[in-house]
Amino acid sequence: MIRLATDVGGTFTDLLGYDEQTGKVYSAKSLTTVLNQSDGVMNTIKTAIKVDGLNTQNVDFFVHGGTTVINAITERKGVKTALITTNGFRDVLEIGRGNRPDLYNLKFRSPQAYVNRQLRFEIDEFTDSEGQSVSEPNVSELKKIAAELKKMKVESVAIMFIQSYANPHNEQVCKQILEAHLPNVSISCSHEITRLWREYERSNTVVLNAYVKPIINKYFHSLEQALDAQSLTCPHYAMLSNGGVALFKQAVETPLNLIESGPSAGIAGAARIGELIGEKNILAFDVGGTTAKCSIIVGGKPIVFSDYKIEWTRLSPGYPVQVPVVDIVEIGAGGGSIAYIDEQNTLKVGPKSAGASPGPVCYGLGGTEPTVTDAKLITGVLDAENFAGGEFKLNLSSARAAMVKLAEQLELSVAETAQAIIAVAEANMINALKLVTIQRGYDPREFTLVISGGAGPMFAASLGKELNVKQVVIPPHAGIFSAWGMLAARPRVDLRKTWFKKLNQNAISSLHSLIDTLKQEARAYFEISNDQNIDFQVSLQLRYQGQEHSVTTRIHSDILTDDIKHAFHQAHKTAYSFNLTDAAIEITGVHVVGELDSQVITNPDIKDENWQIEDAIVGHREVYLGADMGWRKCRILLRDKMPLNLAIDGPLLVEEPTTTTLVLQNQQIIRNSRGILILKTIGGI
Repeated sequence: MIRLATDVGGTFTDLLGYDEQTGKVYSAKSLTTVLNQSDGVMNTIKTAIKVDGLNTQNVDFFVHGGTTVINAITERKGVKTALITTNGFRDVLEIGRGNRPDLYNLKFRSPQAYVNRQLRFEIDEFTDSEGQSVSEPNVSELKKIAAELKKMKVESVAIMFIQSYANPHNEQVCKQILEAHLPNVSISCSHEITRLWREYERSNTVVLNAYVKPIINKYFHSLEQALDAQSLTCPHYAMLSNGGVALFKQAVETPLNLIESGPSAGIAGAARIGELIGEKNILAFDVGGTTAKCSIIVGGKPIVFSDYKIEWTRLSPGYPVQVPVVDIVEIGAGGGSIAYIDEQNTLKVGPKSAGASPGPVCYGLGGTEPTVTDAKLITGVLDAENFAGGEFKLNLSSARAAMVKLAEQLELSVAETAQAIIAVAEANMINALKLVTIQRGYDPREFTLVISGGAGPMFAASLGKELNVKQVVIPPHAGIFSAWGMLAARPRVDLRKTWFKKLNQNAISSLHSLIDTLKQEARAYFEISNDQNIDFQVSLQLRYQGQEHSVTTRIHSDILTDDIKHAFHQAHKTAYSFNLTDAAIEITGVHVVGELDSQVITNPDIKDENWQIEDAIVGHREVYLGADMGWRKCRILLRDKMPLNLAIDGPLLVEEPTTTTLVLQNQQIIRNSRGILILKTIGGI
């Protein structure tokens, strides 16, 4: 049977299918349809049917990821939302936290709340920190609020009561009353999304979930109808931000868990590639049309954060959300990133992007400002006649014409200007990669760089050389790798709970009981009764007594006090470069991950056709490699015909339908028996 994945990006929508019985691969690429993303998804399916002969009736697994949630939030295109909270906490969304990043800015303003003050309501209710309900919500008061919400035509309501993480009873009562009086309004309770403390973060979380919930319900309903009409009636899964997948019906209840849906798929895929090449420490990097995203995988497992921030910058605190998200650093550096001269007469690249519409100048769809893709075309890396598998014909003369004005400002030639744009983009990418490695206590020299995305392999050689990583890997189907990663992801649930105890022997029995309760919740989520098919991972949030914030520490099945202490001391030293081995330790939270042991995409050995290098070479192209080397005549190789396990010297280009890999002078590239490209510098990177 066939496993099928679709991924909606800022510029392209990708499809990848894999027949586990025959090994046949189905792939398709289409421009993202911004107004209705499901149209782009269906376009890729129809293309796969027409071009590759995809039989949708043979598809037994479908998974989808995309940018619908994050786009609705960042573009502020969610629905009219109200907040009901405990008396005294109406303005917590605007007050935020005192530890703002731009500390000395006296004109600092908190980010605008997603719910205006007139749509924020307070009621008398209280639950103490031990979870005891002191006073329940007043029914008559709630009825008045419901009438006001109806009058104001509110489409979604968020409920956040203090201490509901300890006992959700009052939120449940409030929801029942509102549902009775507002049957057509979406209701979100904070305890349904997060059971962690901190009222500001919880308020933001439930508000943003409510803000997008009706949109995701409508989108998934529309997509599901379109899939069914195309005979794709198998279970439909959504890619989650924690690196797992969930059924559509589960995902629509807490759509905020889809906030990094697409990027997390690439991380799941990179972890799978690490398994195939025997590497547990992976630096994953994906460069698409709009953004570049990077993350690290340590010990074979992606790092999942619980304090994700939307739109965080060094000048703005952004919007914190308490949903599990794979640790991803994302920057505005992709193929569509626009190059320009700023007010200081400095060349900048991104974050503004040409996107899918109008796209780079060379697409011929109305773009006028030079982009990274235009620069790669001008320098000869891209083939104007065979871009995206021949689906698009690129216009070199238009790209060069658009670059002239910038070249005049910089007093450089057109080729030198294009190379300067590439160098600036690479510098931005290096900074992002250092953020997830060096600045978090990891040495990139101990990692393998797995690089993907439509634009990623064009930068692979330079980035690997600059970071001095062990090796650079370009996975199969690199240009649509997020879709491949979705087929490598398993159903997963993250259950987290704030829980305060001093770490000592007395806490261990209670800890065992709480973990068992969370594991039972995971079984109920998957609708199974035993652990036969579930892989559990347990982590604790720990801190030294007197500290404000905690460090996530992975623990093993034998929960022993001394083992937990040792693991925490090491985790704290990695995070902060020191530890306090004699200090008392506190538990502040428990995190249980349940991952279903289901079938994932395989990557079997390729049948050796005894190809010679001459079989792979399809021509030559002049490529500009910078001022030092100038224009060099480079061989062009087809990836699928490269001889297996043969080291081939650069400079050269490796082409495939979804991307192009540039190999530099003094570098070698090898295609192994699984079709994975491994790039190394002669003498070691």
